[in-house]
Amino acid sequence: MSAVLLVGTGQVGVRAARQLVDTPGLERLWVAARSEDRASAMVGALGDRASVLSGARVGVPALPEGTTAVAVAVPDPEAHRWVRAALEAAVPVATVVDCGFGPLGDEARSRRIPLVTGCGLGPGLTDVLARHAAADLDEVDAVHVARVGAAGPACVEATRDARKEPTGEWRDGGWCPVPSGGPELLWFPEPIEARECRLVHDGVEAGAAAVPAARLVTSRLGVPPTTGRLRRGFGRDPKDCGWGAARVEVTGRRAGATRSVVYGVVDRTAVVSGAVLAVAALGLAGDATVGLAAPTGRHRLGAVTDPVPFLAELARRGITAAAFEGVAPR
Repeated sequence: MSAVLLVGTGQVGVRAARQLVDTPGLERLWVAARSEDRASAMVGALGDRASVLSGARVGVPALPEGTTAVAVAVPDPEAHRWVRAALEAAVPVATVVDCGFGPLGDEARSRRIPLVTGCGLGPGLTDVLARHAAADLDEVDAVHVARVGAAGPACVEATRDARKEPTGEWRDGGWCPVPSGGPELLWFPEPIEARECRLVHDGVEAGAAAVPAARLVTSRLGVPPTTGRLRRGFGRDPKDCGWGAARVEVTGRRAGATRSVVYGVVDRTAVVSGAVLAVAALGLAGDATVGLAAPTGRHRLGAVTDPVPFLAELARRGITAAAFEGVAPR
């Protein structure tokens, strides 16, 4: 039997909690947050198997006895605090955050504890899809990932920051700075359809880790949704109200011919991210059926996931990806 500690009561945390508490075989779900009132309100809607972890607002919190995995659904630096707590308790941990884990990655390796980062829509599901697409090719040349949408205010701010950072791509085994250039019009599954996306740094290393044979890896982000009260009421596309989408294109060769495999996914961003985080945590807690086999140390989700069972588990939970047909290679 497994027992998971979930950190966070935001949009992703709420969806992850629902996925976890509905999982057969989960004995206990603890919920931790800076606001114990919010945690208590969420636990009250989850049933008897859920409990609030109290006294965890400052310092390095102590994990409940019997915890088999930790799922972190908060941004940094709060995410790093909880990852450190999990490592000190010798408990495997999954987090939606994918950056700033250098020293903690070293600690996870020295303590021989799995730490899986980038467990969201992207990085996360996008990298699992890239690995799945690459398996359909004999040789891989390039991986191109693009996504739009955000799960909540913290995610919106992270997307804005990512679009302002220096841009580049992964080329021939290393990071290569390149000018961002202008936005590129890309097509996503309906109802998102065509969106302009800009080259970013965020997600490039995760894609390279998922498909190490790729000579070129790029990542693009769409314009984040507005959050101001007035802007929400005027001129805002209704599809931006929580919706998100990702597009993953892998190019290469099969049987000597050039091929392009393109997958897409569309849903509420928080719903997808919450489901991905929950399934990753269940894999760390010992559920071998989800296809997660994380060695000790820090690893990105796409690098330690068998795509077929992982995607099948997500599909069972209502998150499905689709293939784009008739797409010409770049």
